Amino acid sequence: QVQLVESGGGLVQAGGGLRLSCLVSGGTFSDYVMGWFRQAPGKEREFVGFIIRNGLSTHYAPSVQGRFTISRDNAMNTLYLQMNNLKPDDTAVYYCAAAPGQRRMSAYYTEVPYDFWGQGTQVTVSS
Repeated sequence: QVQLVESGGGLVQAGGGLRLSCLVSGGTFSDYVMGWFRQAPGKEREFVGFIIRNGLSTHYAPSVQGRFTISRDNAMNTLYLQMNNLKPDDTAVYYCAAAPGQRRMSAYYTEVPYDFWGQGTQVTVSS
């Protein structure tokens, strides 16, 4: 049973930063493409970014490009999301997700390939 547990959320002022973590257990972490998604109140869950298995390539939504950085530590089975220059629009529940197998790169911008999800961590950005 693969389990993902996010941590690091909280309340921060606009312009500040937070680092989220996602600890993965029960599977081989380095086998997964890892993604971050978020869901704001009253909105659908949306893509934030993903990182490939060896950590050498990352891809982001335009809304977070240049402010957010995804990284992973395969030895520690942990995924990270460093968020800088946060805006009130970044307020959401943030989810990490794991995608096994092989897909076209474009698929990882959607929820389709992600079989395993964390429970989410709340990030609130005050103005």
